[in-house]
Amino acid sequence: MNIKAKRDYFFPLILTLAVIALDQLSKQLIITSIVPWSVGYEFFGDFLRIVCVYNTGAAFSLGSGLSSIMRFIVLACIPTLFIAGICVVYFKSEFTRRQRWFLGGIIGGGISNLLDRFFRAEGVVDFIDVKFFGLFGLERWPTFNIADSAIVVCAIGLFIAIIIEERKGKHTAKTDEDR
Repeated sequence: MNIKAKRDYFFPLILTLAVIALDQLSKQLIITSIVPWSVGYEFFGDFLRIVCVYNTGAAFSLGSGLSSIMRFIVLACIPTLFIAGICVVYFKSEFTRRQRWFLGGIIGGGISNLLDRFFRAEGVVDFIDVKFFGLFGLERWPTFNIADSAIVVCAIGLFIAIIIEERKGKHTAKTDEDR
């Protein structure tokens, strides 16, 4: 593997580290400056609030009512295996540079939230609270954090990047057939 290939291969993992660092630092700042279960700051009226809440469940607090053993299995062990699987895929499969960046963001967000699950007894720290104006029956979107944002944005980006590559591949194959 030449130097450029190595760079394309490993450089996106900087995003993984950046997401983990930014998420963990922001969570530490939140828990040291805002009383738990309260609003610390509001912007644009109450459209955007910075709060301090703990989530013992998964997205949308799903699974928070499970027993502690089931919660550990479902919300810590299974996601750990899933992230390990993504890492294996990252290193064993062919991806474009752009796709690797998106995977790096997903891995970073997943690892950062897992750090909370394993090392914060209270649960995952969430702090971004956005008004949702009653859409889908929600007055406010469920509170989230930087890791959650990285996972969602990078998953959407990866999906789009895969579709673009798929279309390029079909276009290239069709062009080759026409020759």
